[in-house]
Amino acid sequence: MPGGAAPGSRLLDVVAIMDTLRVSCPWDREQTHASLLKYLLEEAYEVAEAIEAPDMAALREELGDVLLQVLFHARVASERSAADGGFTIDDVADGLAAKLRRRHPHVFGSVSVSSADEVNRNWEEIKKAEKAERATADGTGPASALDGVPFGQPALSLAAQLQRRAERAGYPVDGASVDGGDGADRDADDGGVGDELMAVVARAREAGTDPELALRDAARRFADRVRAWERSRG
Repeated sequence: MPGGAAPGSRLLDVVAIMDTLRVSCPWDREQTHASLLKYLLEEAYEVAEAIEAPDMAALREELGDVLLQVLFHARVASERSAADGGFTIDDVADGLAAKLRRRHPHVFGSVSVSSADEVNRNWEEIKKAEKAERATADGTGPASALDGVPFGQPALSLAAQLQRRAERAGYPVDGASVDGGDGADRDADDGGVGDELMAVVARAREAGTDPELALRDAARRFADRVRAWERSRG
């Protein structure tokens, strides 16, 4: 770090800049969590594209754009009282630090692990216990394995995440069990295409393939073929 500054010290600079922008910039003043949502999604996809390229210079820049979104949302939230759900960037950092310590008992506690798979199993068990505790505290009843799955994500990744969660809970997940079985659960409006796609996702997972990444890779190959065809036509 320049001048021997501690790692993370530059984050204080961008927090201060965000505070200034929220007060002094007409556009920044008008933004809400809802109006910023599309930018958060766009920046996340641009990070993914930089990683796939791979382009380290672009990745550095795009990660900065994602960080901006985190800072922006926290700054907007800080304008509410704590009683109204408000929080600050320090609250976000404190919550993250506590979660990382809690979910890494093999690093910050006395738990012993022998593999990355064991770390992942412990992580999932800790998450499950946290959800059950929250459900008891807020009176919402028994926690579901599907709690916390963001339904706003792209449909293909949503299907994969739902299947992963269901499988961990012991629900049978395979190409036959996820498409409505005897047809009673099928959606006639789309001709069963949605159920067929769910089954394709299940088969991809059975083969150890991430369906989202597989489709993205196929889409890139398709784009290359289209461009080659366009060039051949002069």
